[in-house]
Amino acid sequence: MSTVEIRPVRSRRDLREFVELPYRLHATSPRWVPPLRLERRLFLSRRLNAFFKHGDAEYLLAVRGDRVVGRLSAHVDHAYNRYHDTSWGWFGFLEIEDDPEVLPALLDAAEAWLRGKGCDRMVGPADFTMNDESGVLYEGYDLDPMIKQPWHPPYVFARCEEAAGLDKAMDLWMWNLEVSDRSKMMPILFELADQVETKHGIRLRKMSRRSLRKDVDRFKEVYNSAWSRNWGFSPYDDKDLDQYAQELQLVFDKHWFMVTETAEGETVGVAITVPDVNQVLRQMNGRLLPLGWWKFLTKGRRIDRVRVGFLGVKPEFQHTGVAAKMYVEHFDMAEVRPQKGGEMGWILETNKAMNRAMEAMGGTIVKRYRVYERVWGAGSETGEDA
Repeated sequence: MSTVEIRPVRSRRDLREFVELPYRLHATSPRWVPPLRLERRLFLSRRLNAFFKHGDAEYLLAVRGDRVVGRLSAHVDHAYNRYHDTSWGWFGFLEIEDDPEVLPALLDAAEAWLRGKGCDRMVGPADFTMNDESGVLYEGYDLDPMIKQPWHPPYVFARCEEAAGLDKAMDLWMWNLEVSDRSKMMPILFELADQVETKHGIRLRKMSRRSLRKDVDRFKEVYNSAWSRNWGFSPYDDKDLDQYAQELQLVFDKHWFMVTETAEGETVGVAITVPDVNQVLRQMNGRLLPLGWWKFLTKGRRIDRVRVGFLGVKPEFQHTGVAAKMYVEHFDMAEVRPQKGGEMGWILETNKAMNRAMEAMGGTIVKRYRVYERVWGAGSETGEDA
């Protein structure tokens, strides 16, 4: 066999190969959900993705002969490094054939590029940030991935586990919740929820499409406060939020987007729960034409699952029962909406408080993902979650 060559993406043809590889690798998979090709190109665009306002990236292709056999990105999030006073680099967009030579070659090339940027370690996979598709799936292969969840065949995890110098950094858990079944919830949650407004003067309201951008600023308040001590956290800036608000417009459902606030209007907590549009994307095969656009526009009648992407409360209000109020509201919505269950997360394996809350709601862990690191600089501590 010819050797594996690693080359950077430089041309439109290279970018097309980078985008198309997973469609070829997973063409016969009953689980993998093809994203929209147009969306992938926009996401990878250095001109259009807000990540590139505070980050750099190199896209890499692994080629054997005339065949692309793998891909990987190497990227640096300068905002992350400034916030944490670190010199981390990242890798992402991991796709490989089941070939023992491909992943090591890609990782070595990514490391070389990151060393040139002054990084002292490489963490991933994360498709730019931990708020995008992150980790390598190692439990839950038989389940459909939900929106912004990666899916990998089992050999990818095996290749990562055997890769030289690639060590576990953190595991991410997805919890299944059947939110139409109140009997699985601990009674104390309902008691706490009932007291939120009468005892603490905090009310819950739903976001609207018209006010979504302003409410995303409220989300930023909560996120940059409640998640700030979490492993892998990177603060949002205004450009990130502009892009995030545009993405949310495509999946917005007023029943599942909620804010809690004081009588004076101070934001207390936010929950952003997204209908699982992967159920629609599966039928579109990565294309808007000829009928994909119609399927997407009529998605509401096709989706019966949700993903709770963010649910958080500012630390100074975490004693008030606001989280319980938002949990109960999810159960209330399941009684009147087509979506009767879904998944929450990811949640860090070290986040004991949130994992206990999922157990209290009758949840079960159904998917696990692993994030890796390769360290070549000083120190190897990955930190602890709050």
